[in-house]
Amino acid sequence: MKTISLKSGLIATIVCAAIVISCKKNDKVTDPNSPEAHIAASETLVIPASVQLPANSPNGNETVATFYAVGIQKYKAQEVAGSSPVTYQWVFVAPQADLYDATNKKVGTHSAGPDWQLSPADSMFGQAFNPARTAPGDNAIDWLLLMPKQGKAPTGFFAEVTYIQRLATKGGKAPTTPPATATDVVEVPYTAIYKFSKPK
Repeated sequence: MKTISLKSGLIATIVCAAIVISCKKNDKVTDPNSPEAHIAASETLVIPASVQLPANSPNGNETVATFYAVGIQKYKAQEVAGSSPVTYQWVFVAPQADLYDATNKKVGTHSAGPDWQLSPADSMFGQAFNPARTAPGDNAIDWLLLMPKQGKAPTGFFAEVTYIQRLATKGGKAPTTPPATATDVVEVPYTAIYKFSKPK
């Protein structure tokens, strides 16, 4: 009887220890809406050919940084040329977003230019390729492949960046209802992944 009791006690101890370890692991479960989760998911994205990085054989490319952006896309009213009576359409003004890293820490901003800035010494401007490299988002602003802006060399952390990809966009599209007046403005919430890369 004593042997059975000891075995039962040992099994109970092992089961309890396993439950405690499992609970501790569950404490580390990532919030699926966190920047960390979005950045991790971006590593397995299927990226359309139009916004993929050039092959850069034989060594390929490497990622300098990946950030998750949370912010708005700004639009303003513009008169449709030749319309009578006068009608208006939305035209893009600029983005305004905060950048987060894989530890969920806010590390910088994204704004008109387009510009990405981590500090006054760590920033870069981007521009479109010619022809533009885009892929439609899923009821969201386009995915893009951009390059550093000519005449504005990236600085500091971004100094060697050659490509910027805007991926996994959510929201940000101009409203389908046109502006009613010439002074209308709108700010549309959006999120996106920005991936900065360079050839190896």
